Amino acid sequence: MARPLNRAILALGSNLGEREGTLQSAVAELVDCPEVRLQNVSPVITTKPVGGPVGQPDFLNMVIAVDTTFSAMELLQHCQSVEQAHHRTRAVRWGARTLDVDIIVYGSVVSDDPVLTLPHPRAAERAFVLYPWSLMDAHATLAGKSVSELAAAAADMAGISHIQDVPLPQAP
Repeated sequence: MARPLNRAILALGSNLGEREGTLQSAVAELVDCPEVRLQNVSPVITTKPVGGPVGQPDFLNMVIAVDTTFSAMELLQHCQSVEQAHHRTRAVRWGARTLDVDIIVYGSVVSDDPVLTLPHPRAAERAFVLYPWSLMDAHATLAGKSVSELAAAAADMAGISHIQDVPLPQAP
């Protein structure tokens, strides 16, 4: 019996190492299995770090839309394996990192599981997620609210400095 496809929005960020190359590779690796199909890719933006230790380098952030037959937990494991392939460490909460991949939404699933809370518990407040998502899908909503409007109201919107031209895989 075929497993159903679920639409997931994934947010990717990097502020250590070869950030552009990391995002390119991560997108390719995330969709390099039959269970995950790339549907859309946002532009890459440069943002100031939110929270965490002071003095971190700026982030490159982006969002992708995928259709997947993975369960939400399987998708989380897949995302974490891609992070690990890029030497992600979790020594300092919200610290600098080579790669961060977060599941923002997974279909219409709402969950308060401490391992995977859906939708992502802080996504509605973070322009570094909302703004590229709104560029990718101008009609997107999160918890019934316009992603574009949420981005405009987010405290970190002022920290978005420009859009980076990074060649990424194209959605079909």
